[in-house]
Amino acid sequence: MQTTYETDVIAWANEQAALLRSGKLSALDVEHIAQEIEDVGKSEQRELASRMTVLLAHLLKWQVQPSHRGSSWQATISAQRGSIERRIKRTPSLKNSLSDTDWMMDAWGDAIAQASRETELDLSTMPKECPWSCAQLMADDFFPDVWIENKPLSQSI
Repeated sequence: MQTTYETDVIAWANEQAALLRSGKLSALDVEHIAQEIEDVGKSEQRELASRMTVLLAHLLKWQVQPSHRGSSWQATISAQRGSIERRIKRTPSLKNSLSDTDWMMDAWGDAIAQASRETELDLSTMPKECPWSCAQLMADDFFPDVWIENKPLSQSI
């Protein structure tokens, strides 16, 4: 067992697991193991952010393009909510991200960029902050109307 982390990470990981199971702790590549463990957490966070971005973008498109609403957008919104819920259930510490203002602003920034590209609406016309609460975002029956702050979206942005 001499595969290096840089040569073949999969073979390396299998070798490290075998070393752990056999109790050969002194032979472990501790630094790379620690890096991989940290990366697992980062990967979960990136996946949650990706799901939230898609959810936000589709809710925004739902709001700004009511004539394009359909079962496909509704299915995507539902699927993203379900995926977010499952990830949080499997990894409860991810729930903290949903209440982290900076994290949510990053997801919102990505979402408005995506929605702008997909709707061909100017990015500068998009709301600077997410107009919906986390409870609304995750509620199965929440689909935004064409109003934000008592104004049509096109007038409020």
